[in-house]
Amino acid sequence: MLKLLIADKAYSSWSLRPWLLMTEAGIEFEEIKLRFGSPTYKEDFKTYSPSGRVPVLILDNGQTIWDSLAIAETLVEQFPQKQLWPQDFSKRAHARCIVAEMHSGYQKLRANMPMHVLAKFPGRGWNLEVQKDIDRICQVWKECLDKNGGPMLFGQFSIADAFFAPVVTRLDTYAVAVPSYIRAYMDRVFALSGMQSWISKAAEEFEFVDFEEPYRAQP
Repeated sequence: MLKLLIADKAYSSWSLRPWLLMTEAGIEFEEIKLRFGSPTYKEDFKTYSPSGRVPVLILDNGQTIWDSLAIAETLVEQFPQKQLWPQDFSKRAHARCIVAEMHSGYQKLRANMPMHVLAKFPGRGWNLEVQKDIDRICQVWKECLDKNGGPMLFGQFSIADAFFAPVVTRLDTYAVAVPSYIRAYMDRVFALSGMQSWISKAAEEFEFVDFEEPYRAQP
């Protein structure tokens, strides 16, 4: 069985992406969970990840894939029947563009509004540079929803939705004002069974912490 190495569900945004993708697609995997607050977390991460970061996908042959986008593309190859990218060539190219933009961009939003799915920080971290990132994200989502008719960015759930899921939680955590159609898309993401499970498990993790756990947000 595939193994997926992740960190704390409350605020490991990169972990959420492949976890949600695999869960919603019905791809079975064993979850290996490490904690940012563990006294040995850096060494623990290095045991599995050459980069010392999460997530990491461990294949059946023991090979490790340690980047979220590389994980997604590997899953596309291993599970073509799951249709993780849109099947139409033009839509697939568009989806790859916005996922790549998410993968490398929106640095002001990442730095100032880190993911924390259990918290509410209305207004915290906002500035004009952050707003530029938010405006661009809303533009991306609107274009996708208008072109493809929803309910997800490319009709059915895809890699694109998985990669933007942490942004959905950020906009909610910091009570960012967005147009109603953007809020409606966010609500549909939150309604996914995988998202509900992730948030529920995040709350359980916070209830059973046996060491001092600092807040360590992951961009």
